[in-house]
Amino acid sequence: MASRVYPRHWPVGRSRARACGVSVGIVLAALASLPLAAAPEAAASEAVVVELIARDLVGMPGKEVTLETVEYAPGGRSPAHRHHAQVFVYVLEGMLRMQVQGSPAVTLGPGATFYESPDDVHTVSENASQTKPAKFLVVMVKDKATGTSSKQRSVK
Repeated sequence: MASRVYPRHWPVGRSRARACGVSVGIVLAALASLPLAAAPEAAASEAVVVELIARDLVGMPGKEVTLETVEYAPGGRSPAHRHHAQVFVYVLEGMLRMQVQGSPAVTLGPGATFYESPDDVHTVSENASQTKPAKFLVVMVKDKATGTSSKQRSVK
């Protein structure tokens, strides 16, 4: 068996195992001291967004398409906002309540769809359930120079 050469500061034999065990113990203790979740009110109101893909649109300079999933905890919601994009929503699980300014609110279940134009203000985006999570797929077609969304201070 070939011998290994360790850096001078690396302990050898049982000392190395003990040093690694101590290091792992310190790291685990440090991680355990971190808060694992925000207060329940804050956690319920925040959406978990996972971008799956973003690509330039061929033949449409300056335009891109993004695909992401959004998940709301029970009772979760987003504040009023505008995406500055064409937004296509497909509900994967749970029940969502959606509304754009000037239109009635709708409640959507798995398989249902929702559309927002670039000029729409999305006034309601929330999990319709207080006990089960909701997850949906979002496809956005937008200008690359434009951010994904902006919060609206006052919606009338």
